[in-house]
Amino acid sequence: MGLGDKISNAAEKASGSAKEKLGDATENRDMQADGASQKASGGAKQSVENVKDAGKNLKDGLN
Repeated sequence: MGLGDKISNAAEKASGSAKEKLGDATENRDMQADGASQKASGGAKQSVENVKDAGKNLKDGLN
């Protein structure tokens, strides 16, 4: 996973977390749900990239 992807995914998760907490604090359920969704999306993208890295490392180890 490239550094740019890592930064982008971490930023998406952090932004989602902030939105979720702001939604909690202001009792804004739409913002809370949007933040939770954004946080989950960033985490899912990060997981996919981790699987890609593991596959590449396995391939590199076999060569």
